[in-house]
Amino acid sequence: MKTFRHAAIAALLALGAAQAGAETGVTDSTITLGMSAPFTGPNGVYGMQMREAMTTYFDQVNKSGGVNGRKIELVTIDDGYETDRTVANTKSLIQEKQVFALIGYYGSSPTTEAMNKVFGPAKVPLVGTISGAGTLREAPSANPNNKYMFNVRASYADEAEAIVTQMLALGLKNIAVFYQNDGFGKSGLDGVTNALKRANLAPVAVGTVERNSLDVSKAVETIGKANPQAVVMVTLYKPTTAFVKAMKQAGQFPMFMTLSPVGAEVLAQELGNDSRGIGISQVMPYPWNDTIGVVKDYQKLLGKQKDKYSYYGLEGYMNARLMTEAIKKLGKDVTRDKLVAALEGMQNFDLGGFKISYAPDNRLGSRYVELTVVGAGGKVMK
Repeated sequence: MKTFRHAAIAALLALGAAQAGAETGVTDSTITLGMSAPFTGPNGVYGMQMREAMTTYFDQVNKSGGVNGRKIELVTIDDGYETDRTVANTKSLIQEKQVFALIGYYGSSPTTEAMNKVFGPAKVPLVGTISGAGTLREAPSANPNNKYMFNVRASYADEAEAIVTQMLALGLKNIAVFYQNDGFGKSGLDGVTNALKRANLAPVAVGTVERNSLDVSKAVETIGKANPQAVVMVTLYKPTTAFVKAMKQAGQFPMFMTLSPVGAEVLAQELGNDSRGIGISQVMPYPWNDTIGVVKDYQKLLGKQKDKYSYYGLEGYMNARLMTEAIKKLGKDVTRDKLVAALEGMQNFDLGGFKISYAPDNRLGSRYVELTVVGAGGKVMK
């Protein structure tokens, strides 16, 4: 009897020790990830496209036995593209939901605030955010919180450089900027300004719109007075739509260019015929062409649902696939520190024609940018 009691106590102690040593968000059968993004409101379509692609991919992984025997569970919370809600959601995901790591955030200011106030200090890795902000790409030696931020997309500076280079090649020099008054917009404004400065130029006019607002009247008045040849719009699809329509109503017909966060497909749908000719920089390969391996895999994942192909969906898929590949490298011993080390070891890691590179002091991920234009019928063309 005593022997049995001693054996039972020993087993309980061993179990307690094992549980105490287990990483948060990891069990023998599951790994839990967390995501905060807009799923409602004017920008909800972006988050929903990402989430659908990620959950579809994780379902496929789980049906095949998971990652090294563990299934991936994704906990998602709506933040409405509001910084305070993103920060609160991140605290909830880490402290209450007990997630192992984070994935697929949205927005510059929300992610930067969450990084510096929550997941950075908590040492919880985040893979992939819809943001090209420079603050999220600072070397960990400059900002220790960036040690846990792993970008997949190129920066706003990279996008702005590509746009300005194209405009200058067309002989356009009178270039204005319309930007969203937040971290996203200001990063894009800086990118355009710096790219113009290298050509000894500056924006001929600058107009702004507040986050989640459609009041573009002052911006149209300010920019319209300059009669620009082109306008770079660092805004999301709702204010972009309002601005383009208002500019045309005011008799202004410059070349319109915008950055990838606008969402090419939803912008074309929202603007209708007025979207034709708008140029958009992209940080992901063209989702409707299967000549690139990772796009072919993404299309195969969605099957015949061609109407669901999108840049945001492809980016969500890439985020999920990169996270899965990194976790695979950990084997059975899954810890946050080892995930960070595995990601830092991914240099020129090929997802199928799209390469990702990190290092201990590098969080850039990719510098891939290509330009597209909205054609007849709202079709996005390379």
